[in-house]
Amino acid sequence: MSAVVIQGEGLGKRYHRHVVQTSPLLRDHLARFLKSPLSFFRRPTEEAFWALRYASFDVREGEVLGLIGRNGAGKTTLLRILSRITRPTTGWAEIRGRVRSLLEVGTGFHGELTGRENTYLSGSILGMRKREIDSRFDEIVAFAEIDKFIDTPVKHYSSGMYVRLAFAVAAHLEPEILLVDEVLAVGDINFQKKCLGKMGDVARTGRTVVLVSHQLHQIRRLAHRVIWMDDGKIRQDGSTHEVVSAYESAMARGNRNGSETQRAFSTKGRFVSWEIVEPPGVNPHVLTELASTTVRFTVKILEPVRKGHHGCALFSSDRQLMWARDTAGVQLGVGLHDLCYTFPMLPLRPGPYAWHVSLYDDGIEVDAWECLPEMVIATKGMQHSHDHWNGILNVPSRFQISDQR
Repeated sequence: MSAVVIQGEGLGKRYHRHVVQTSPLLRDHLARFLKSPLSFFRRPTEEAFWALRYASFDVREGEVLGLIGRNGAGKTTLLRILSRITRPTTGWAEIRGRVRSLLEVGTGFHGELTGRENTYLSGSILGMRKREIDSRFDEIVAFAEIDKFIDTPVKHYSSGMYVRLAFAVAAHLEPEILLVDEVLAVGDINFQKKCLGKMGDVARTGRTVVLVSHQLHQIRRLAHRVIWMDDGKIRQDGSTHEVVSAYESAMARGNRNGSETQRAFSTKGRFVSWEIVEPPGVNPHVLTELASTTVRFTVKILEPVRKGHHGCALFSSDRQLMWARDTAGVQLGVGLHDLCYTFPMLPLRPGPYAWHVSLYDDGIEVDAWECLPEMVIATKGMQHSHDHWNGILNVPSRFQISDQR
């Protein structure tokens, strides 16, 4: 097993913000002054809040770790602590290796120095010799596409030029650990694709990468492991497809944390649970294999169902119908019953999906349930490398070339 190169224990960061409780109207200012002259000159009250709290994790050598979560979840704060830009309020972090950070635009370069000078300065900070930087310099300039401006002070660069050079330097000077925030969104689409390809090359060389991105397809393609952050805390840490799909599921349902909408009360029966029976897994609501799959829905019958009609449907997170089936002539006695469906496989694109089951008796609804928690498809992606060519199916295939005779 590879060595741990990044370790954080109990990391927390507390900030203070001013809370001004005054009215913009002049008469209210005057009334407040006349009522209490001293209070008028008091400083605004301060309110403490935690941008990061109780974050403990480690990253191993050669691992690509993705950080996901909503804005304000604590991702950038965590990267700033790891980059030694910000000191933690609680806890500690240890990094073993040469680190290069790509955080917000404006970090890492000296504005008065040219692109050439900043490139050599960055290499020197990483402990590289001039000869090593010389051997990579032309490749850096070509990748950044700024050859005409390489001897211009970077304070005159556009944000796109700045990011292109910063990324090119970080990727080509080969630090042992690379910390990347959402800076690549500044570049145009073609440069983003080029950066994505380079990030893949960096990951394959065995360097350690911690990547923050709201573009989940990038995380799925690059990350070996993902941490989902929410409200400054680590909400989930695990395999890429499982964590990303769980995050997508929470976002799709408005982050209801598994609570369901009110169902109509029925005296005859009620669906009580569902699970993936085959293939077995740690989480019965997460599918991790493209294999024969059996899904079981359990219904509790309180009064006999004699002329039953049962329906089952599967929807994507955007309510696109994936599959549906109905069965008439269902008869169920009082008690618990398992309704099972077996598929040769469920070759669906990774992400969250929702089962919907219903049961009627002689045309009268017994129960209809939007099953919770949602099903998460966390299988390995088998599709095209470009996202705009990804379909709804994730079907394994075999490709071969043979010569005609």
